[in-house]
Amino acid sequence: MQVIARRTLRVFWQKHPKAEGPLKVWHSIASRASWENSQDIRSQFGKTVDFVADNRVIFDIGGNKYRLIVHVSYTYKRVLIKFIGTHKEYDRIDPETV
Repeated sequence: MQVIARRTLRVFWQKHPKAEGPLKVWHSIASRASWENSQDIRSQFGKTVDFVADNRVIFDIGGNKYRLIVHVSYTYKRVLIKFIGTHKEYDRIDPETV
């Protein structure tokens, strides 16, 4: 998958250094993946992932300290980062519209 806006992750881990390792691992896995559907993602990430409308996927990162929301285009093999934040910041947003 082509991960779009890796810079967003980098900016976040500069502010939250403990997120760097888990985000780099997530990016590495996502970049090498070839997801065809949500089940492919679930198979790879298990219960650390949730799905909402509009092909948005919510990943628990760093032992659920951080949340990453992406939009997945299975057709074009692209993952667009929509949001990365602490769990507290995540609680203040609507994952379906961010």
